[in-house]
Order: sequence, then C-alpha cells, then structure tokens
Amino acid sequence: MLIEELLGKGEKMNASDVHITCRGNVMYRVDGELVEDIFITDDIMMRKILSELQSLTNEKFEESEKKEIDFSFGFGSSRVRGNFFYSNKLPALALRLIPKTIRTLDDLGYPELFKEFCKPDKGLVLVAGPTGSGKSTTLAAMLENINRTRHVHLITIEDPVEYVFEQKNALIHQRELGPDTQSFYNGLKYALRQDPDVILVGEMRDSETMELAMTAAETGHLVFSTIHTNSAATTPERIVGVFPPHQQNQISMQLANTLMAVVYQRLLKRRDGKGRVAVIEIMVVNQAIRNLIREQKFHQIESMMQAGVKFGMVTFDDALVEIFKKGIIDKDQLLSYARDASSMARRSF
Repeated sequence: MLIEELLGKGEKMNASDVHITCRGNVMYRVDGELVEDIFITDDIMMRKILSELQSLTNEKFEESEKKEIDFSFGFGSSRVRGNFFYSNKLPALALRLIPKTIRTLDDLGYPELFKEFCKPDKGLVLVAGPTGSGKSTTLAAMLENINRTRHVHLITIEDPVEYVFEQKNALIHQRELGPDTQSFYNGLKYALRQDPDVILVGEMRDSETMELAMTAAETGHLVFSTIHTNSAATTPERIVGVFPPHQQNQISMQLANTLMAVVYQRLLKRRDGKGRVAVIEIMVVNQAIRNLIREQKFHQIESMMQAGVKFGMVTFDDALVEIFKKGIIDKDQLLSYARDASSMARRSF
C-alpha cells in the first residue's frame, strides 16, 4: 500500500508528522523542521492513498460533504492521527505519528512531582503549550502512572483517541469525539454518570467545558486537560477571561478551589541534533496562588512562582537555564526562547 510506504518512511525518519498534498511533494516534520521528499503526489496517487485510507478508517473522504475530517488508525509501531482537508480545491492530508508505546514519567525524565499530581482523589491538572509541544505525551505518561499504581475508573474524552492504554490496575474507557460522543461537553457531562475516578478531557475549548471540568474536580474527581496558553502563570487569567464579566467572580472562586497544577511546555532542538528536549514550567497551586486567583490578582502569579521553588515550581526561563547549563541547548536558543531576553542576556554563565 502506498500510504504504508509513506508512513513507514516517516517512522524510519523518526518524523512526528507527514504532509501529503495533491500535486506537491510529500513533507516530513523531523525534530520540528519540515523535510521535503522527492516523492510528488499526482492526482492518481492521491486517489489511491485516499482509497487506502478509506479501507483503514471507513471514512469516505472525497465523497463526504465535510471539507475537513479528523480520523485515526493504527499503523506499525505508531498510531496515526490524521486530518483530511482541501487546499486550493485539491485534497491534502496532515498525518501525525504517535508511538503506540506509552513512555513513562521516568522515561521522559520528568520530576518526581509529576507522580504527586496523579495521587489526589480530586482536583484539576492542566498541561499548556502550543501545538506540537508534547502535551499529549505528558498527559499519557501521567495517566499511565495512574494505570500502573491505582485501582480506579479512568475515562478519556479525546478528539481523536491518540495513545491507546492497555488496562493494568485501572479500568479504562477511551471515548472519541464522533464515534463515541458528540462533544467534549457532552462526553464530560455523561462521564459524571459513569462512576469515574479520573477523567481526561482532551482539550478545554469553550466556557461550558471549562465550567463542567471544574465542577467535576469539585465533586470528587481528578481531572486532566490541555489548554492553549503562553505560560503557566497566565492560564488562570485565560480561563476566567473566557467567561462573561458577571460570572468571573464565581469562576475565580471555583478555579481557586479546584486547580492543583499547571504544566507549560515547549520542545526545543537539542544542540547535538539528536531529537528535541522538553522545557517545562511548573506552577503548583499553593495557598498563596489560590488567594491570588480568588482575588483575580493574576499579574502577581509569576513572582509567586519565582518564590515557590520549595514547592517544586519552576519558571520557564529557569528551566531554560537548567538545560543550557547541561549543554543540551545552545546560547542562541536560550536567548531566543527566553521570556525576559534582556534579563537573560545579563546573566553570567
């Protein structure tokens, strides 16, 4: 099969994504950079690829009235999360290769603190960062820790299902938008009637889902989710700001009572060229930060994080400095990714 050939090449290259465009070259994203292949997909090849994908997914791509389709399927040592779309009236595919093997928190080299986030009976843990920053991998590692260590009922609501868990100590139900539930909001609303202990909401996209996630965390569930924000410290303000002004005081109180931690991450190229490294910012919601969220003094959270090292908190710039000192990234990256570049330039290394 042609699609297997292209995906197989992506696996060998250790690519995270494969882009297939009708009448264009196939492109692979390797270590965050796009690499062009000499393979050009003509109209006949594209129809063949879509036909092969239809047999793997049961999606009728070109016959569908929908102009964009999300789908997923298993392939080799990966699971493929795909999106079919049109560009200049021609079909195109964006395929993400997700390893079937779920890496543990230890494999990823994450702090022991991450295991503590997996232990409470209730609360809200958020993983933030831009697209392609490894949020799904981090969440999967935390859920796998729960799967190995706790006898709980774990429900995931995803779009689409990415990592597939093998049941160990936990009872796991994975639900996908489309085939299994209509929306994150619906999936979460009905999950509360399915006797869960731990819930993963793939993404907090709207105010209704955010409010329901906080309610679930308040009523005795451990809730994990992702959110697109630029830092851990700005996440509470982003959530409260989604709601209309008359609701913001109530939401601030609810968020202060439920939020346990926010992890913000970016993936940077290693200076030795051997893959990428995660730069991780950690905000642990202690009593001082709870009070700031409750009082909506969001601008003070960053300085509270800088003072919260004993709680395991790490600011993004301090995390950058740490991996720079270990020789994992070069000084150009240190300065270009630093939040406060002028302050970083004044530091002596």
